[in-house]
Amino acid sequence: MHDTDFAVTYRTQDYYNQNADVFFDDTVEVDMKPLYARFLKLLADHVAILDAGCGSGRDALAFAKLGYSVTAFDASPALVALAERHTGQPVHCLRFQDMTWQQQFDGIWACASLLHVPGEELPDVMGRLRAALKPGGILYASFKYGSGEREHQGRRFTDLDEPGLAGLLAQVPGLVPVETWTTGDLRPGRESERWLNTLLRRTA
Repeated sequence: MHDTDFAVTYRTQDYYNQNADVFFDDTVEVDMKPLYARFLKLLADHVAILDAGCGSGRDALAFAKLGYSVTAFDASPALVALAERHTGQPVHCLRFQDMTWQQQFDGIWACASLLHVPGEELPDVMGRLRAALKPGGILYASFKYGSGEREHQGRRFTDLDEPGLAGLLAQVPGLVPVETWTTGDLRPGRESERWLNTLLRRTA
């Protein structure tokens, strides 16, 4: 990573630390049930799920209430504290780049979180997510729809479209697409913003 990349990455973390309460309030009540349904239908009941980049803890709590065994992490200490309060469960303070789990989870939920990983680091991070999945496990991920990297209001974004996703997966053996689709933003007033959603399976 270049020095400028480090600066933008840590500004992103600073953004979430400084705006944790606002981010929590803006996201914690968003209805994610349609996305949950597509993910959970590929999993058995009560299996182990990793909420990777959990933000407010909204999704970790939803999965726990449905009887799944949930582990959650986020890179922002401020959001980790809010997520722990919201879920009533421990939340790891961790970056994607530092994950070391091996074949521990049946499903990984990375909702609007991988989009802050620099593009050059995404293949390694996706490899770490693959390693954390059990063989046959399912990864859900979502990105802002587009291509290239950008900075917006102090945050770094890596945008992906279908060709970008295909190029990324070509660098990560053992993760194959199950389904890829686009949606509007689920937050009120932001429906025109597009998201790329993908479900991937660990093949071996």
